[in-house]
This record gives sequence, structure tokens and C-alpha cells, in this order.
Amino acid sequence: MLHRGRRRHKRPHPRLEGAAAALRQRDRVLDSDGHRLTAARVRAQRSPRGGAYVPRARAGKNLNRIAESFGWPFHGRWRQPWLIGVVAILFLPLTFVPVLGYAVAAVRAAGEQPGHGPPPWRLYPGGHWVALALLLLTAPFVLVGIYISNAVHIAAFWQSNGTLLDVESFIAAVLILALPWGVVVLLLMPHATARYAATQRARDLFDFASSLRSVRRDFAACNVTIAAIVTAWAIGLACAALFCVGVVPGVFYAILVSANATAALSTKSSERRPEGTDQPAR
Repeated sequence: MLHRGRRRHKRPHPRLEGAAAALRQRDRVLDSDGHRLTAARVRAQRSPRGGAYVPRARAGKNLNRIAESFGWPFHGRWRQPWLIGVVAILFLPLTFVPVLGYAVAAVRAAGEQPGHGPPPWRLYPGGHWVALALLLLTAPFVLVGIYISNAVHIAAFWQSNGTLLDVESFIAAVLILALPWGVVVLLLMPHATARYAATQRARDLFDFASSLRSVRRDFAACNVTIAAIVTAWAIGLACAALFCVGVVPGVFYAILVSANATAALSTKSSERRPEGTDQPAR
């Protein structure tokens, strides 16, 4: 019993223990949705160089948008884009550049007016820049593939010779490099295409370092987008066997779904931030 009838606390140092509890809670805060975040994550969300606050994108905010991507090809006046698009896919690779230009226009349309469906067909600019970007990413794998094909070009191993041996060594090289090539393209091209569709500046398409920083900053959103793109292409290629409608409309469907999913990245990565603010999170 203390002076004036106050009772001594049972624990020897209640104030110190209270301070320790406060210290244990110092890294726990709640965001606007009531989710528990760490202080390190909050610091990572702070805009660099003292700029305006830019929230980190979370996959949960994009799930509805990504789910809508699979129905977006049939929104609005979709019949005319589909009719011309299927014909354009049928004549690939002659129409490769116009198809890429339309894909960029579809990303832009999905970002600006997502409820209007695919844009009408015309000769959109920018397809040659996308083709050049894909060529730059593919060229190293082609060179490595030639080396691998020559390395496995062994008649005793394949039990064949002549043209059959050439085909088998080529297929082996393609199978070895298909996965790493796909990973590189899926990591770099969605963010690059989203920036290019929003700004229409060719240098944004070739800024692969910025794409890597965007993947690091918005990894959850990028992961959901990549999953949607891969699923769309799986559905598109499976159309030949499952729905008996042929692979041509399936490929065009995959292009439209991929465009809408990529546009979900453009709404965050191109929030019209000034140049130079796209820095890695600290």
C-alpha cells in the first residue's frame, strides 16, 4: 500500500513493460482497408524525392478488373473488330505489325474506356516499335538456340540423321529456351506496353529497367496480370480442340484479353507521374 491509499502494482515495472509493449507494436499499423501492414511496407509506399504519395498497388484491387478481362472482348460493338481481327490473324505473319498496332490501341482503349469493348479496326501506329522490342528480347535467345542446336546435333544420341536430325535438334533447342524466353517477355513487355499505350512515346517501350522496377514495386498486381495473360493464351490455343472453332479466333481472343489485363497495369504505372519519379522502393 502506497501513500494516500494507492496500491502498488503487482508487476515490478509496469511502466517499463508498457513501453516495451508499445515498442513491440511500433511496426504494426493499419491501412485504409483495415489490413495490418509493417512499417517497412509503409516506408516503401512513400514517394521518393519528397513527391506526392503513391500507394502501392495490391492484387486485390485488380482481381475484379482481371476477371472482367475475359469478357471484355465481347463488350460494346465487338462484331466488327472480331471480323477483321480474325482475318488479320489468318494472314499472319504478313499482318504481324498491324496486329501489334491494334493490340497497343486495345490496351489504350481498355485503360481509357474499359466498358466500351475492343476499339474499331484501322491502321494504328506503333506496331513496328512493339515488333522491334520483341525482336530485341528474342535475338539473344535465337543466338543461344543456334548454339544449343549445334551442340545437340548428334546422330548417335538421336538415332537419326539428315533432315530428321536437324528437326530434332531444333525442337530440342526450342523446348530448352521456351520457358526462359517466356519469363523474360512476361516480366518486361506488359509494363512497357502499358506505358507506351498511355504516353505514345517509343522510349517508354524500350525502358526495360523501368519495367523491372515496376515489377518489383507492383509484384502482386503484375503476378495477377501475368496469370491472366497466360490463362488467356491457354484458352485461346485450346479453342482448336475444345470448342471446335479453330485456333485463329482463339489467338485473337487471347490478344484482346491480354490487352485488357495489361491496361490494368497502365492505370497504376501511368498515373501521370512526372518523369524521374519511377524509382525502386526503399
